[in-house]
Amino acid sequence: MEHQGINTKHIVTLHMKSKDTGSEPCCPKFDPAPWEGRTHDWTDKLFIKDSVRQILHRPLPSSMKKTIGRMWKMANDAGAAPVSDDFLLLAYDPTPWRSELYMAVTKEVSGAENFRLSGTYITKVFDGPYNSPPKWIRDMDRFVESKGRKVKKYFFYFTTCPRCAKIYGHNYAVVFAQVD
Repeated sequence: MEHQGINTKHIVTLHMKSKDTGSEPCCPKFDPAPWEGRTHDWTDKLFIKDSVRQILHRPLPSSMKKTIGRMWKMANDAGAAPVSDDFLLLAYDPTPWRSELYMAVTKEVSGAENFRLSGTYITKVFDGPYNSPPKWIRDMDRFVESKGRKVKKYFFYFTTCPRCAKIYGHNYAVVFAQVD
């Protein structure tokens, strides 16, 4: 099923092992160029917010699938789902036991927790296994410091599901560092 160029199977299977063993990807191929070393200034960028249970920063696959599916359905039903080039799903881990998910939308979504992010965000693209965020954070800290800034908060955008990462040969993640 597709909506505005986004394969909804991608939305629902993001971050999980797909039961589909075929060689066709469900996630769009990611282009790192627009994200590498960029600064983004957001004023009230609109998202819907939900949370996922996890164990030591590893989301429970069934919880992730259910939550992303619910968020996508709400956005889609409200006519607030973004076009594929604007799709963005950020993850923030306030604790090792819970992750907050922020899905960019084009307008407020009734029944969802609407949330606005403002601030300056520096992004950098990393490629590696899902257990790499601690290393990416250290690298990002050095990168942000080289720009004379300090990190306030980190968000992660995992661009493909594990199966598509294998198909493409890359497991890209964009780290968003909110800076002061």
